[in-house]
Amino acid sequence: MALKHADPGQVIDLTPYGAALAQKQSIALFKSEDLEVMRLVLLAGSAMPSHDVAGEITIQCLEGSIEISADGATHVLYPGHLMYLAGRAPHALFALEDASVLVTVALKRS
Repeated sequence: MALKHADPGQVIDLTPYGAALAQKQSIALFKSEDLEVMRLVLLAGSAMPSHDVAGEITIQCLEGSIEISADGATHVLYPGHLMYLAGRAPHALFALEDASVLVTVALKRS
């Protein structure tokens, strides 16, 4: 069964999960022709290996903390921090503690 994505104009609750974070899963919030938005849940010690996407992306930490390796540097994002990456920029994520992040991807059309 396909997941239900948000409809245009629908409010999406991004309140931190708090104590329930460890029981949550990553979810796609919506995808349109030009944009995709996901809420990723990364438990402490978990990693997303180096990868890239065609379009520009932003990664915003909602709770917890994550380490992002990109452009030859490593940065730590805490709640309220946002990072922008150019399209095709290789990047890796590592959860320093249980975290949820909002990822926005500008989709490149062929």
